[in-house]
Amino acid sequence: MLNFKIISECETTKARAGVFETAHGPVRTPVFMPVGTLGTVKSVSPEELLNAGAQIILGNTYHLYLRPGCDVISRFSGLHKFMNWDGPILTDSGGFQVFSLAKLSKITEEGVNFQSHIDGSRHLLTPEKAVEIQRCLNSDIIMCLDQCIKYPSEREDAKDALELTTRWAERCKKTWEENARNSNALFGIVQGGMFKDLRELSANALTEIGFSGYAIGGLSVGEPKDIMLDIAEFTLPKLPASKPKYIMGVGTPEDLVELVARGADMFDCVLPTRNARNGQLFTKNGTLNISNAQFKDDTEPVEPGCDCYTCRNYSRAYLRHLYMTRELLAYRLNTIHNIHYFINLMERMRAAICEGKFETFRKAFYNERSEQR
Repeated sequence: MLNFKIISECETTKARAGVFETAHGPVRTPVFMPVGTLGTVKSVSPEELLNAGAQIILGNTYHLYLRPGCDVISRFSGLHKFMNWDGPILTDSGGFQVFSLAKLSKITEEGVNFQSHIDGSRHLLTPEKAVEIQRCLNSDIIMCLDQCIKYPSEREDAKDALELTTRWAERCKKTWEENARNSNALFGIVQGGMFKDLRELSANALTEIGFSGYAIGGLSVGEPKDIMLDIAEFTLPKLPASKPKYIMGVGTPEDLVELVARGADMFDCVLPTRNARNGQLFTKNGTLNISNAQFKDDTEPVEPGCDCYTCRNYSRAYLRHLYMTRELLAYRLNTIHNIHYFINLMERMRAAICEGKFETFRKAFYNERSEQR
């Protein structure tokens, strides 16, 4: 699956526009994937996601395995029908959630033995099981199980983690190949901490195994921004140019622009939805905090000129009223705007790349940010 095709490339940066095919439709890149960890993008419906322009969303193996479980989701032949989303779905393997949420986890060659953060029950997540769960979910793109490490980490710890991740990737690939249907695509995940030689070692090993696409994990885990961009810039060219390149868990609008310029194609992050629930709204001029008293009687939309559902119908004053009174509608309307902003940002970048004007777009993007009100 996928059959990734590059449509256009920037002459002065590594930015590129492409498209790949999935069993649930095409995906145009660069693309931002709203995070629907538990089978829902918090506070919004699938129809609202479509209206906001979402092409593909992300779910999570760890969470969906624990609740509601594969026995429930398999009754619907996968996550698409269960949550009434007919578009493509990518699922994370659960490795990061085991690292960040699970209690008393123990990593061995076999896999990760962990205690559920929900009820304390014990589970063993192996590379084979991670693939099997994602097949149950019928994900269009499934991720290999990887070992995440904290920042900062010692070199030996980073090296051990990437070598284990590589061995797990081989087992994931074998399990994936044993299924004759293979209507889903399998991505490998590059690890190696903040050590360039380890990142190159990981990228080379995964390329040799061969995957439908490649992700860079272990970024945006607390490291300074300049280090994150430096590691991404170093690692992205080490991956096959003919495959989609996915930066996991990143990031801010500025991150997306800079990483697209460095050759990344796919992104996910909880920032637009989490910030929406905290009253922070993204605009071309920067972040707007709707709780500020200055918006109490403001008749303007969040962002004048924005054509999202929220901006077409509601004022800053009303959104502030909803947020200050903790009305549930506040979370929905704020989230609709933020998701639209992120998706529209990617579409604008794609158009600029195709028109040979990405650098012009990039300059205008930062000029607009400097005009923040």
